Amino acid sequence: MGSIIIINIVRFIIVILLQVALFKNMGYYNVATIYPYIFFIFLLPIGLPNLVLFLVSFLTGLAVDAFYDSAGVHASACVGLALFRIFFHKITLEVDLKESFNTPSLGLMGTKWFLSYVFFGTFVHHFFLFLIEAFTFSNFMYTLASSILSSIFTTCIILLMSLLVYKRKSRIGNI
Repeated sequence: MGSIIIINIVRFIIVILLQVALFKNMGYYNVATIYPYIFFIFLLPIGLPNLVLFLVSFLTGLAVDAFYDSAGVHASACVGLALFRIFFHKITLEVDLKESFNTPSLGLMGTKWFLSYVFFGTFVHHFFLFLIEAFTFSNFMYTLASSILSSIFTTCIILLMSLLVYKRKSRIGNI
């Protein structure tokens, strides 16, 4: 349990530093923005209690808000992502896996599950983020297009990051 906490603290620091130092000024004509810091929320252990998940998600968003000078926009979007994560795990995972403290990764969960988990979670986060940032429905199509394009770019970056730390599934039980 202690090693899981240490690994997640290191992961948090690395992802926030990458977001602030590398991805803060990246974008595509003010339509698509890359926010790979949400990868930290995706990689939190599956059996994490909901209260802890909401608290960690809120603090992650608050840390990004501090560097972006936004007034809680990222924090609220991260809480929305945590809510999506709970719902997605509830409908797609088996009961014994829900109670484990495994990290949902590409090697453990499989490509199809992990890709849908990351893409739809990224879309939910970005849609909340851009909708709260605009705070109006007058440019809804622009907000939707921004959410979709940003989700595609962020998902690609997250998949590249997950391939860097990819571990093959253990085949010991199949021998």
